[in-house]
Amino acid sequence: MALRDELLKSIWHAFTSLDLDKSGKVSKSQLKVLSHNLCTVMKIPHDPVALEEHFKDDDEGPVSTQGYMPYLNKFILDKATGNFDLQDFNRMCWTLSSRKNLDRSQLLISNDDAFKIWCIFNFLSEDRYPLTVVTEEIEYFLRKLTEAMGGSWVEERFEDYKMQLTSKQQSLTAWALIGLVGSGHFSKGVDRQALSMGINEVYQELIMDVLKQGYILKKGHKRKNWTERWFMLKPNSISYYVGEDLAEKKGDILLDGSCGVEPLQDKEGKKCLFLIKASHKSFEISVSDKKKKHEWILAIQTCVSLLRQGRPAPHREARLKRRELRLKQQAEQEELELRMSELQSANEAKQLELENMRQALEEAATDAAEEERRRLQTQTELQDRYRTDLEREQMVRKQMEEQVAQKSTELEQYLQRVQELEDMYRQLEDALDDEKRARQEEEVVRRLQARLLEEESTKRVELEEVHLRQQRAISETEAEKQELEKERLAKENALQAAMKQLEQLEEERQGALEQYQTVMKKLEDAANNTKTWKHKVAEHEGMLRLIQPGSKGQQLITNWGPAAFSDAELSSRQKKWQETKNQATQAQ
Repeated sequence: MALRDELLKSIWHAFTSLDLDKSGKVSKSQLKVLSHNLCTVMKIPHDPVALEEHFKDDDEGPVSTQGYMPYLNKFILDKATGNFDLQDFNRMCWTLSSRKNLDRSQLLISNDDAFKIWCIFNFLSEDRYPLTVVTEEIEYFLRKLTEAMGGSWVEERFEDYKMQLTSKQQSLTAWALIGLVGSGHFSKGVDRQALSMGINEVYQELIMDVLKQGYILKKGHKRKNWTERWFMLKPNSISYYVGEDLAEKKGDILLDGSCGVEPLQDKEGKKCLFLIKASHKSFEISVSDKKKKHEWILAIQTCVSLLRQGRPAPHREARLKRRELRLKQQAEQEELELRMSELQSANEAKQLELENMRQALEEAATDAAEEERRRLQTQTELQDRYRTDLEREQMVRKQMEEQVAQKSTELEQYLQRVQELEDMYRQLEDALDDEKRARQEEEVVRRLQARLLEEESTKRVELEEVHLRQQRAISETEAEKQELEKERLAKENALQAAMKQLEQLEEERQGALEQYQTVMKKLEDAANNTKTWKHKVAEHEGMLRLIQPGSKGQQLITNWGPAAFSDAELSSRQKKWQETKNQATQAQ
């Protein structure tokens, strides 16, 4: 839709709202206010003198629509550059027209939702004034609204409504369409919030050209961090905001025919990645699942393809195709009606001719029978010819109807084939993803098997080393056992030698004891002899007393004289010998 045609539809609503008596004329004072508001919103310098000069011959009376259109085209629309906010422009025209035409007593929707339906009406309406929207476009809008609300389209309900609509009129005005949606006739069972969200979604697509939107993650160019942004895809750009309220805009990605989009492998803990290649920068994007990734990539590729081909947005192109098809069908219908009218005129002419002939036949009843037969034959031929022509025209009409039905069937088959191709493309994408994932899992399993084989080889080497150490330990234990056996035998031999020595000492002790007893006996005999001598000396006075030896303890006598050790020392040596014997026994 051209910008001028789009602006004219909104201005028409504002103009007709000022036409209070529906005469098609508006006073100059009201046009001044309307023109000033239009120039303000469209950022055009307003020249009130030009309006006065344009209507200087009609100062007293109202100004007609035909008189205002030249001024509107020359001083306002021709100066429009498109650098203004179209939504503000529509809001201004809506405010002027809704005050008079909108009845909110039976509406279940808000004023903002009604404004969005009004904008959608202007987009779908025919380029004929007064503006109306035909049945086909009404069905298109209601279908999209039902899908946006998550409901299912009920064809029977619309067919019943279409029959009621056809009995009254063939189209609806903007206010009738708002009343139809706002009354909830086609949204039963859906709450007001869902209805409002559905209207907003359709408005975003058809009016704001938002082909897709949602929260996704974008990687920064400087800090390289991932931030969640609200992305809005339009035919020639991708805008991203802080939130879905669109309060703070963070940037735009301008699209052209050289742009591209491609999927990326998962990295940095992010999944479902893809890359948008713009003319100056590239943007890494991450979404939540594979379905969204496929939808975003397909939507961006569609926009780039349309830009390369110079085609409009899909919904605008579809609207043009529907309108062209409707115009073609209308032209065919008009041509068929024209041909039917021509046939009807020919039929009437022939009927009139037959009537004249009948009158002539009645007047010439007195003529000859041959003349009457000839005239009757001529009449029959004319009737047959008329019947043949009528049958031929009916056959042509039937063929045209069959052609129209065949074209409709072909169109449905084409759309079905397009849907099947899209499904096959999605299945192919899923199969490729599954194959890639299977290959990655196979590589992981192969690496795991290699690592297990390496660990098994290491363990086997360690076990062999442990086995060798055990063999060496067993050998060392055997050697130690032999050493201990030798030591035991040595100790046993030493013990036996000590026992023999002890027995020898015992024998020597017995011999020494016998010697001691002999010496004691001799000493006792000597003492007795000494006493005898003492007695004899005592009897003789004057003799010197003999020096007697001091008292001595009991001494051991050996073969060589007194023993080298006493009884205590001998007991101590016996004790040590007994302890050595016990230790040797315990060691055995």
